Amino acid sequence: MPASLRIAHYIAIASAVVLTALLYWGVPTTPPTGSLKAGSSGGAHQDAAGQPPSMTQVTPASLDSIRKAALAALPGHARQEVAVLEEQIARQHDSIDMAPFFEQSAALWLEHKQAPMAAWSRAKAAHLARSEKKLNFAGQFFLDLMHEATSPAMQAWEAQGAVDCLSEALALNPDNDTTKLALASAYIEGTVAPMSGVAILREMVTKEPDHIPANLMLGRLSIQSAQYEKAIARLEHVLKIEPKNREALYFLAEAYKGKGDKEKAIHTFRELEGIVDNPDFTKDIEAYINTFK
Repeated sequence: MPASLRIAHYIAIASAVVLTALLYWGVPTTPPTGSLKAGSSGGAHQDAAGQPPSMTQVTPASLDSIRKAALAALPGHARQEVAVLEEQIARQHDSIDMAPFFEQSAALWLEHKQAPMAAWSRAKAAHLARSEKKLNFAGQFFLDLMHEATSPAMQAWEAQGAVDCLSEALALNPDNDTTKLALASAYIEGTVAPMSGVAILREMVTKEPDHIPANLMLGRLSIQSAQYEKAIARLEHVLKIEPKNREALYFLAEAYKGKGDKEKAIHTFRELEGIVDNPDFTKDIEAYINTFK
């Protein structure tokens, strides 16, 4: 793996743990979110005007096709267990009574490594229970799958699952900024309506100019659209608030590099290197610096 990707991977993993905890447990904090993957090549690429273009129109994968493929991958006894659960769901007269069976179904699919069907079942249970915590957790599950998707059709299906769950969670608690960030990420990176995500972020920083995760996401988007001065302004603002924010330092260095200011880029990468204080990370940083100095 190239040094630049290892550096990005290091930062993304640390961030992902934080966002999952936030969405599920509601712990208040300000570190960067896992939906930001440094150097990612996902759906957030932008056009020359600085706005993320709509993804090429992709027909999402169908639930029927996903279910058929998942069933085919199950051993015989597991297919029977799925059939029993589906019969139990069909017998319920009250939709809320279906939720526990969808939870069981999600666990069964996950046990047999059929994550898309597990995500769908978990989302069904969360929608039926109208639980903000469960909707957030299901939305993040879809978001993680979207980032790992191997086909545009699956990415589109998983992105829509994330949007559906997170939108409902936000309707239940309109003040949950962590849900807003995850929803923005789903729109920007996986749907044909990325500007819906950008609008969420802009509203957040208008309301709270010092909102660190929202500024980080907007800074990253500015880099991807080659608006380096805007990115630098946002990221330097973050660093005035949190001088040791690793993600802000990483993207600030990338912004300087994109702008052509190699000296500031190298200085910032080495500042990040000192904060991380890890020999392997230092090795990767130096290897990356050598590619452009």
